[in-house]
Amino acid sequence: MVSRRLRSGKLGEQCEAVVLFPKLFQKYPFPILINSAFLKLADIFRLGNNFLRLCVLKVTQQSEKHLEKILNVDEFVKRVFSVIHSNDPVARAITLRMLGSLASIIPERKNAHHSIRQSLDSHDNVEVEAAIFAAASFSAQSKDFAAGICNKVSEMIQGLDTPVELKLKLIPMLQHMHHDASLASSSRELLQNLVNSYPSTPMVIVTLHTFTQLAASSLIDIPKQHCCCHLNDPRKAVKRLAINDLKLLAKKAPHLWIRENTQVTLCECALTSPYISLKLGMLAVISTLSGTIAIKQYFNMTGTSSVPPRLTDLVKLAQECCYHSNLAVAAHGVIVLSNIAISCPEKVQLEQDTILGVESLLMLCSEDSSPSAQATLKTALTSLVKLLKSRPHLSQSVVEFLLGQLHLSCDSSRVLMCHALAAITTHLPVLGDGMLGDLVDLYRVASHSSTDKQQELLVSLATVIFVASQSSLTAEVKSVIKQQLENVANGWTVYRIARQASRMGCHEFSSELYQSLRTRVASEHFYFWLNSLKEFSQAEQCLSHVQDGDYSGAMSAIAEALRSYQKGIASLTAASTPLSPLTFQCEFIKLRIDTLQALSQLICTCNSLKTSPPPAIATTIALTSGNELQRCGRISMQMKVCMDEFRSLAARYADLHQSSFDADYATLRNVELQQQSCLLVSHVIEALILDPQAASFQEYGTPDSVQTESEYERRMMSVFNRVLEEVEGLTKKHPPVSYLHTGCLCDAVIALLKVPLSFQRYFFQKLQSTSIKLALSPSPRTPSEPIPVQNSQQLTLKVEGVVQHGSTPGLFRKIQSVCLNVTSVLQSKTGPDFKIALDAKTNEIEQRVEPHNDYFSTQFLLNFSILGTHTVTVEASVVDESGTEWKTGPKTTVSVKSLEDPYSQQLRHQLQQGGPQPPPQRGPYTRF
Repeated sequence: MVSRRLRSGKLGEQCEAVVLFPKLFQKYPFPILINSAFLKLADIFRLGNNFLRLCVLKVTQQSEKHLEKILNVDEFVKRVFSVIHSNDPVARAITLRMLGSLASIIPERKNAHHSIRQSLDSHDNVEVEAAIFAAASFSAQSKDFAAGICNKVSEMIQGLDTPVELKLKLIPMLQHMHHDASLASSSRELLQNLVNSYPSTPMVIVTLHTFTQLAASSLIDIPKQHCCCHLNDPRKAVKRLAINDLKLLAKKAPHLWIRENTQVTLCECALTSPYISLKLGMLAVISTLSGTIAIKQYFNMTGTSSVPPRLTDLVKLAQECCYHSNLAVAAHGVIVLSNIAISCPEKVQLEQDTILGVESLLMLCSEDSSPSAQATLKTALTSLVKLLKSRPHLSQSVVEFLLGQLHLSCDSSRVLMCHALAAITTHLPVLGDGMLGDLVDLYRVASHSSTDKQQELLVSLATVIFVASQSSLTAEVKSVIKQQLENVANGWTVYRIARQASRMGCHEFSSELYQSLRTRVASEHFYFWLNSLKEFSQAEQCLSHVQDGDYSGAMSAIAEALRSYQKGIASLTAASTPLSPLTFQCEFIKLRIDTLQALSQLICTCNSLKTSPPPAIATTIALTSGNELQRCGRISMQMKVCMDEFRSLAARYADLHQSSFDADYATLRNVELQQQSCLLVSHVIEALILDPQAASFQEYGTPDSVQTESEYERRMMSVFNRVLEEVEGLTKKHPPVSYLHTGCLCDAVIALLKVPLSFQRYFFQKLQSTSIKLALSPSPRTPSEPIPVQNSQQLTLKVEGVVQHGSTPGLFRKIQSVCLNVTSVLQSKTGPDFKIALDAKTNEIEQRVEPHNDYFSTQFLLNFSILGTHTVTVEASVVDESGTEWKTGPKTTVSVKSLEDPYSQQLRHQLQQGGPQPPPQRGPYTRF
């Protein structure tokens, strides 16, 4: 359809076809289509009118990430470049902009460089502006072009015949002169002369900003950046630009800021400035620096003097701003003061100053529902939570203040305060009991309408209650929440609360909520999804009633939980769709089922010591056979089976972890804990029964030293620690195997079962989506047809791929490189039957390639010397920025048929018939 419209004689249809190309590139992002599409666009650019050329230019600029996929770059540029010789200056201008947009793939094209130089001398303003755009684009990409054009640009800027408007457009080009030190130095000198020679406001603003961009790119003279001196300029526009540039430098290179920059440039100016906007700008720079290494450098250098940190100008400024009438200024003051309190090495009174400043700001903002007040409140609460994580002893008074302020605040402020309370209580669960009563009282009167903010408040308050309850809700709390949900909550709010209950381990309550929601959805898939969640919650609820020492009760609870889990996995499978296959959820639940079955089997094995103890001659059998495990009787072999099962489960959890590239950190930590619990049980079996002498407890470390991020993790680590201590003590006192050893194992199982399972965010919601699409060439004409190749030749397999992202790429982790693994296996052999070496049957090659603009390409050389059909498998995995490999897939398979080459076939036939041998084939070395 696009091709038909391009051939249309109507200009409108042609333009409509051209603007459809970006969507086409997004749908089929491989070079074979993009190359042919851009060649067609180049033809349209060459033959069409200026409006069509402008459309092609816009498409090229929108498709910048696909430009490197153009295979015939020379032909494409040749067609575009032919328009540069047009007599129409507008056509030449569009061509120059087109060349500038292509600078990333043709940075060293000399004919393009020459045309840009020529066009800078044009008398047509449109063409000159286009040449400036192209020159800036090529300067950013090409060191040679930047070095060659620098003098030309300098002459034009300093020339008296160049209009001021044109100079303002030429000056920003100097920010790209950072390819070497001499080029950057000459550009800085020119910019400094311009500041002194042209004091007009537009000229100073453009020059200073270019100066800053050049310094940020070359990382030279940042502490002496010239715009620092212009904070005292009487013109507000210049001051504002200087402050914005300082903020850019603070983000780009905070380690290059010395104390004098922070003290003289910012603190003193901010303390003396009467203008709120300028004070706010300088505080924004200081707050950016306060969260970096620059703040430590400031106080380290201050520490050499006699002035204590609490009396420095920076602290004075932050304390003064905390109580400022302007909310934005006060917010920056709180950020700076909290960062100083966290970073300052000395024991000073800044902690209390920060708390008082935050509390005063909270009182000021909590009753105001305006966007500015809410933004300030969010900033203050974020700084407060950050401070309390490093200073836990301040948490009690802060929690009491927030609980009191909740009753006086507007709904939007209550939501933010609830988030802060949840974060504080997660870090310090001991505070939960004291705040539960106030939270329940507030929930009773929390909502009287069904507005969005009221619904959000119900979810936030319920979350804090779940965190404070530590997965054990009383009947009163459940009735209060249910009453409010029945009165004003919509279905989505109920689902969000149920989801939070599942996350916090309140499975009895979440089961009731899922039960009520099942019949309120319009889709069959949603019904099965909610039904599966209800079954999973019921299964976990069965395990919560297990009592210490009640081994038969534990087995009954596991059996009942498994029944619910089997129902749930059936519903979960029915809820999956091609667009939402629920792969992680299904695998996680299958692993949970297998883990529970393994735990049940372990308890049965422990009980078998009572029903089938070691025979009286067990010691004699052990001595005769030389196998010490025979001393324990049949239980030793059963325990070995159990240990292998738990190690297998741990390996499967590791595979699940490795395949969950898009999961959030809490979900991955949850999977790690499940894996560690399986490893713990296998280690305990080995330490108690199978090999007590060789078992080591050092490799497991001390779980208490690990910083936990959730109540579930804290409980699991506590169980791990307790079990390891008991096992270590038992192995030193009693030889295996006795009822003490089996009892210790069963107690460990019950301790693990009693920790309510946490269903983390990735089970319900995927915030990051990453997938890889592969294309192989050569490819078969039909999927079932193999690719033919002669056995005397090697097959060059080209693998191309595109990384596809969701709406928030790189939220948790980014792709650093793609690891491609190519393997081939001989499926069926057609030649004579004789033994073949294993390395001749298979190929196995691995290669890493870094994607550029989400595209990667590489080639593999495969050998198929054995006649027959081979299956070639290409599997992709990704490596993140930390070097961790993730098995994301996909896996693509093609068939290759290795055929005998004609000469070998002819030779073989003649040998079989006993005829004369053919003359040898001529080669490049025959005559020698």
